[in-house]
Amino acid sequence: MSSLSRELVFLILQFLDEEKFKETVHKLEQESGFFFNMKYFEDEVHNGNWDEVERYLSGFTKVDDNRYSMKIFFEIRKQKYLEALDKHDRPKAVEILVKDLKVFSTFNEELFKEITQLLTLENFRENEQLSKYGDTKSARAIMLVELKKLIEANPLFRDKLQFPTLRNSRLRTLINQSLNWQHQLCKNPRPNPDIKTLFVDHSCRLPNDARAPSPVNNPLLGSLPKAGGFPPLGAHGPFQPTSSPVPTPLAGWMSSPSSVPHPAVSGGAIALGAPSIQALKHPRTPPTNSAVDYPSGDSDHVSKRTRPMGISDEVSLGVNMLPMTFPGQAHGHNQTFKAPDDLPKTVARTLSQGSSPMSMDFHPSKQTLLLVGTNVGDIGLWEVGSRERLVQKTFKVWDLSKCSMPLQAALVKEPVVSVNRVIWSPDGSLFGVAYSRHIVQLYSYHGGEDMRQHLEIDAHVGGVNDIAFSTPNKQLCVTTCGDDKTIKVWDAATGVKRHTFEGHEAPVYSICPHYKENIQFIFSTALDGKIKAWLYDNMGSRVDYEAPGRWCTTMAYSADGTRLFSCGTSKDGESFIVEWNESEGAVKRTYQGFHKRSLGVVQFDTTKNRYLAAGDDFSIKFWDMDTIQLLTAIDADGGLQASPRIRFNKEGSLLAVSANDNMIKVMANSDGLRLLHTVENLSSESSKPAINSIPVAERPASVVSIPGMNGDSRNMVDVKPVITEESNDKSKVWKLTELGEPSQCRSLRLPENMRATKISRLIFTNSGNAILALASNAIHLLWKWQRNDRNATGKATASLPPQQWQPASGILMTNDVVETNPEEAVPCFALSKNDSYVMSASGGKISLFNMMTFKTMATFMPPPPAATFLAFHPQDNNIIAIGMDDSTIQIYNVRVDEVKSKLKGHSKRITGLAFSNVLNVLVSSGADAQLCVWNTDGWEKQKSKVLQIPQGRSTTSALSDTRVQFHQDQVHFLVVHETQLAIYETTKLECMKQWPVRESSAPITHATFSCDSQLIYTSFMDATICVFSSANLRLRCRVNPSAYLPASLSNSNVHPLVIAAHPQESNMFAVGLSDGGVHIFEPLESEGKWGVAPPPENGSASAVTATPSVGASASDQPQR
Repeated sequence: MSSLSRELVFLILQFLDEEKFKETVHKLEQESGFFFNMKYFEDEVHNGNWDEVERYLSGFTKVDDNRYSMKIFFEIRKQKYLEALDKHDRPKAVEILVKDLKVFSTFNEELFKEITQLLTLENFRENEQLSKYGDTKSARAIMLVELKKLIEANPLFRDKLQFPTLRNSRLRTLINQSLNWQHQLCKNPRPNPDIKTLFVDHSCRLPNDARAPSPVNNPLLGSLPKAGGFPPLGAHGPFQPTSSPVPTPLAGWMSSPSSVPHPAVSGGAIALGAPSIQALKHPRTPPTNSAVDYPSGDSDHVSKRTRPMGISDEVSLGVNMLPMTFPGQAHGHNQTFKAPDDLPKTVARTLSQGSSPMSMDFHPSKQTLLLVGTNVGDIGLWEVGSRERLVQKTFKVWDLSKCSMPLQAALVKEPVVSVNRVIWSPDGSLFGVAYSRHIVQLYSYHGGEDMRQHLEIDAHVGGVNDIAFSTPNKQLCVTTCGDDKTIKVWDAATGVKRHTFEGHEAPVYSICPHYKENIQFIFSTALDGKIKAWLYDNMGSRVDYEAPGRWCTTMAYSADGTRLFSCGTSKDGESFIVEWNESEGAVKRTYQGFHKRSLGVVQFDTTKNRYLAAGDDFSIKFWDMDTIQLLTAIDADGGLQASPRIRFNKEGSLLAVSANDNMIKVMANSDGLRLLHTVENLSSESSKPAINSIPVAERPASVVSIPGMNGDSRNMVDVKPVITEESNDKSKVWKLTELGEPSQCRSLRLPENMRATKISRLIFTNSGNAILALASNAIHLLWKWQRNDRNATGKATASLPPQQWQPASGILMTNDVVETNPEEAVPCFALSKNDSYVMSASGGKISLFNMMTFKTMATFMPPPPAATFLAFHPQDNNIIAIGMDDSTIQIYNVRVDEVKSKLKGHSKRITGLAFSNVLNVLVSSGADAQLCVWNTDGWEKQKSKVLQIPQGRSTTSALSDTRVQFHQDQVHFLVVHETQLAIYETTKLECMKQWPVRESSAPITHATFSCDSQLIYTSFMDATICVFSSANLRLRCRVNPSAYLPASLSNSNVHPLVIAAHPQESNMFAVGLSDGGVHIFEPLESEGKWGVAPPPENGSASAVTATPSVGASASDQPQR
């Protein structure tokens, strides 16, 4: 159906609604599938009209369309079933079970059995998972919250939840306009004509009662205005052209504006217990094609196919299709508040900064880490959970000789400098500070107290009023604005100025970089009240608007990027918070509740895609984004500033507020209190002793995305803080932690339903609740942990065995193999970020498997050449880097089945690939021991270097593969070779640290970073496993074969071939063995970590960016 036909349906829907044809309205909604009326759906659910609920849904989705649809129907049918049981109507319950719920048994037979067993209970609330089930009304309300989230996240409902904005009686208006046009074409128009029908075109009768010719058949007739006109149909008169210009839309200056895709529910799965309100993610790639067959590629892999098949980030299917959930289990960090009671309004911490806070920002992933800038130029870094100030820095110009003369003169005249803004970069690896005098300073953050000078920029003449991070052209940049009326964009890595935007006529007060799809832009506000918008093209401002208050205004988007707000204060103290209609460039709503005369400039923030908060009148005021009335005001037990500074953490569970006497109050809701309590407990447990080691503690490091050795890219925002580093007390004698007995660590060999040959590849799923292995016989093995009383989270653990999982169909994920011995092939695989797909090869074609059904979705690229390494692009699951055995790297677009680029630079097969989404590069390694760095924008080779092989060390052909993996800072990467571990800096391709294997020792088989990049887990050919501190590549713990292999195997040739780190638990790893076994390891609960880091060299802890140091002392070497 064409877009105009679709719009006609909306006009008809409006007409039917205005004429009160209620049943017809909803029938048309359902049959057309254009608009899902959420209000009608809610009413039917509340009323328990289940047949109508499913009938209405059927116009938009079916049970088996996708995971969201499946869960929607399951929740509805489960509720219907429970209500029948609650009424003791067992025949009805049995009918529902057989007719409605049986369909789900194919996905989780155990769950269906448990649902069936409810029939045997006198009261189904005897089931532990349903013990909190209330009455029917409350149960429906709780379920409805979950259903709404699933519907909003379901891609099939995209663009169907919002009825277009129409003027009242729009269809009548169009008919009037048409009649007026027809009347203007009449040869003898009559005044006040009488309309009798719409079935034929209008024509005024001639004096002799003959009809005038139809205007559509007479092209010579002009369209001059004629006398008279039709009386209006209904309330609206004929169309009259307006002379007032239509304002330029706020978003209209973009070349192809489009809204950010709708948030998607992650991880939620069908469950017996009460529906949990799951976390929301914000995917960038909407699904565009559901095809599952894929034509095979030909030998040169360059021709386009006509049948695309895209891989979507949208649907977070996960490996656990039907895990059991429990009432009251913890929710994800984007959970919507259930009620104002969940606002962070309990004073949980009070911090004394020492000078007045001017700006605050929570770390994007370490949710309790608070950065503070003050009125005297101080910077403070607080661990709110433990109430500890990690870092305190006073203002200092790093290199005065490089400063401009105006800045030097200003500092002499007025040495006191204030912080105007502090802000973290998106991944938390950098933060920026804007000062009231000319300069911006950027620090790199490496966890704990490790804060290092990165860049100092003499940015503006006068004060730098705001600073923000942005990524134009996928390059991390810093944007600043200042008193000199300009906005400037700087390269965050080098400090080179990229853009200068001029056009404001007053000092620029604030900036708000943003993007819509692939369009990057910046909003700016100035002290004359002007709002302007800029693209990164130096072509000048695209819009020019007046901000309410016309003085100090800041702008911010909601977390999902779909709603734009501004907050401002006039010179007279009148304050405003408004929401903008970007499509019209007008204020959509103005929120009420400010004090008539604000004492100072009001600051505001947004959270949860639902709430606004502002500091005003010695309190914090909250609004629901959809309601202009004030929701509530909180005084935080008193003592707040007149217009306090405020800042939410990413989850919205904590709110930092500036108070009198240089204090900061941290407010928390129930989730925030639990978070603070957890961090506090971890801090207090840091004094627990480790085996054979001295107890001291390290603070957790910052966390970003870490591409793994197997080519997957993980988002590590959920990595738990761990206690790993130790103090530098040299008076204590350090001793290597040796584990030689099974009782000294937690080790578990995973159960085996089928005998596997050696394990070639191994990876934890991104959800952390499963392990996927690829055996040398081309078969994939999947183990999943289930939620139960002993494992409430369902995450991987060495304390409980998982189940080796297969779908009900019993099929295996088996790679295509060539006729030759598959044992001789080079296996490789890569897991998509949402655990939905695995791309895999074992010498034959590359296969794409659905992780939920094990079905082969596609096969492509038959050999030769054969794929030897696979890596998903971190920003686009449809782009895959494929290393080949002919030494090339092919950049392949799955959606269009096309090789975009073929990279040549190695001389032997490719053995490792890793993307950096900060530097926008791909690092490759090969069996030729060469490292190459490729730019991902144009795929040109930037640098290459041959690995430094220790002198006198010969390599074995079987183990000469070189692997690469990026550190969490996305700048340094780990190189693994049988002869060494090494840390390289990417931009210079310089070896910063190296740990060589002595010639008499067993070679390395594999190694990987822990999820927080603080440790490196390394396996050796003699079955020893060593744990290194990544900061200095020094050994801290050794696990001997006797600690995990039975006596019958400890003296055999069984050894680990591959090692994998858990994506959230930094002290958990797994190994795949040469006998087909998989072992998972954790330290003892009493220890909590793998040994103790050795004392620092040269009196200070060494980090990956320290002075290069090649080699290691004898004490660092594993003694075997």
